[in-house]
Amino acid sequence: MKIKTGDNVIVIAGKDKGKTGKVLRAYPAKSAVLIEGLNMRKRHRRGARANQKGQIIDIAHPMHVSNVMIVDPRTSKGSRVGYKTEGEKKIRVARKSGTNL
Repeated sequence: MKIKTGDNVIVIAGKDKGKTGKVLRAYPAKSAVLIEGLNMRKRHRRGARANQKGQIIDIAHPMHVSNVMIVDPRTSKGSRVGYKTEGEKKIRVARKSGTNL
């Protein structure tokens, strides 16, 4: 999976199409990413004690990695991710501008 925790991404498909956010967590086994403030769902919580009221909370849910694209730091638009080797290191590169990620 080419998108990592801490990357800025743009959503290219789904209900949040066009929105950007930071990746909070990556789930490589599921090919999913959790993005801050996107793909929000309602969660109904019961009151913890008898005198407490229940509440409805908005929680961000993971999104499939195919629905997001990394934001190119130079152009601030979506870009695919490539790799290049510099010596012994393998570095991620934005395909659109060639900028290191």
